[in-house]
Amino acid sequence: MTTMTTAHPEWTRAIRDVSDFPKPGILFKDITPLLADADGFRAAIAAMAAPWRDAGVEAVLGVEARGFILGAALALELGVGFVPVRKPGKLPGATLKQEYALEYGSDRIEVCAGAIAPGTRVILVDDVLATGGTLAAALLLAGQLQAEVLGGAVLVELDGLGGRPRWPQGLPLHATLVY
Repeated sequence: MTTMTTAHPEWTRAIRDVSDFPKPGILFKDITPLLADADGFRAAIAAMAAPWRDAGVEAVLGVEARGFILGAALALELGVGFVPVRKPGKLPGATLKQEYALEYGSDRIEVCAGAIAPGTRVILVDDVLATGGTLAAALLLAGQLQAEVLGGAVLVELDGLGGRPRWPQGLPLHATLVY
C-alpha cells in the first residue's frame, strides 16, 4: 500500500532547492524553512501522522539527522516512543550496524542493541526518499531489532530517483510531498 498526500501549496513553497549540495549535481531539498514555520511544521506532522493514527504504532524509528526532527515530533503526535537511528560512533554501548549506498556515496547507520523489545510495532521515518538506501538500511536495522515494521513515512519523496521500488511491495510507505 502506498499513499501520497496532496501537498498544501504553502508547504511546497516552504521547501527550497539547493543546487550542488552536498556535492555537484545533487539538488538538495531543504526543509529548514518549513520547520521554521510553526503552522507549516505542525500541519506537516499532522499529515505524516494521519495514516498511522489507528495502526497500533508503538515506536517511531527516526533516521539521523532530519529524520530525528520529524520522527520525534511524529512520535509525540502519535503518543509513542522514539528510537534514534544514528550515524556511526554516536551511540553508547552495543549497537547494531547497517551499511548502505547513497546517491552521492556510502554511509552506515546504527541503533542501540535492545532499544525496543522484539515484536514492537514500529514505523520508520526519514525526511527525504531519494534512492531509498537510507530507508532500506533502516528497515534492515529494524529487522535486527526484531521489530514488527508497519511501514515508513517521509516528508518528501523525490519521484524518479528509484527509492520507492527499493521499498518492499505491500509494506505501506507514505510520502507527504512528492516532487
